[in-house]
Amino acid sequence: MNNLTYWALLTLCIGIEVWGIAIGNREVTVSGFIAGDGVAAVARLLYRADQCKGGEEA
Repeated sequence: MNNLTYWALLTLCIGIEVWGIAIGNREVTVSGFIAGDGVAAVARLLYRADQCKGGEEA
């Protein structure tokens, strides 16, 4: 995942969180938070996969 995609997805998730706060809907806020965590986790996993060579753990 390149930096542009990462930051675009993270910005979208933060926007969803802020929107949820603005409309007073906690479920939307929590959904945005969980989605943001997912984006960060996937980016981290992809980064670690790029660092591994030949299936060895880093």
